[in-house]
Amino acid sequence: MHFEAKKVIVVGGSAGMGRQVALDVVDHGGSAVIVGRSKARVDDTVELVSRRGHAWGITAELTDRAAITDVQRALSEHHGDATLLVNAAGFFIPKAFFEYDEQFYDSYMELNYALFFLTQTVVAGMIDHGDGGSIVNIGSMWAHQAIGATPSTGHSMQKAGLHALTHNLAIELAGHRIRVNAVAPAAVKTPALERWVPKDEIGATLDTFAPLHPLGRVGTPVDIANAVTYLLSDHASWITGAILNVDGGIMAGRV
Repeated sequence: MHFEAKKVIVVGGSAGMGRQVALDVVDHGGSAVIVGRSKARVDDTVELVSRRGHAWGITAELTDRAAITDVQRALSEHHGDATLLVNAAGFFIPKAFFEYDEQFYDSYMELNYALFFLTQTVVAGMIDHGDGGSIVNIGSMWAHQAIGATPSTGHSMQKAGLHALTHNLAIELAGHRIRVNAVAPAAVKTPALERWVPKDEIGATLDTFAPLHPLGRVGTPVDIANAVTYLLSDHASWITGAILNVDGGIMAGRV
């Protein structure tokens, strides 16, 4: 696997799965643009990745439409040469259906607005560049099926929309030699869960879900990044429109 002279834009790349993808791409000869909501985390990730290669950071609140316009401008002006895109931004907060208010619901839908239009901007650069490209979206097992212990209608709708975007863009962009795929993880130990449980309790909380996975454990950012970098790479040159379950076997059935 190699990414020499290729640039990846990782939306939601300042922690967890997105950060690991950026590291892996740079380790294999590429460069990375990190887009994230926390300046401290973006700066920390850029510093980490820069020890291995070239990296840039863009900080923005992805549920703020004005901020999205600024990110689009930065990507167009400075990173129009990117031929790889990973949409890794997301969050998971279990909440019962009747506990939703408009603001909480909108936080999920505004995230899809951001991913839609940032993808549009990056794809325009890919088409102008003329060398094709590869996009990988981070979807979710919860977009396939519901788990009673973790009610997540908003998250599931958001990720199901991302799955649908994957299929539609795979068809629309195939003529430009741009491949579009997604991975659908189950439970993964990632800092994104800090909005649900305290940081020091993430491991113990997720371990209670390990038995749901036939392979007997929850996932790690490395597990997901391995699948993402494969789909980004030329090794997957005949794969587009796929939703790859990277879930410890949970979608296969129940043990």
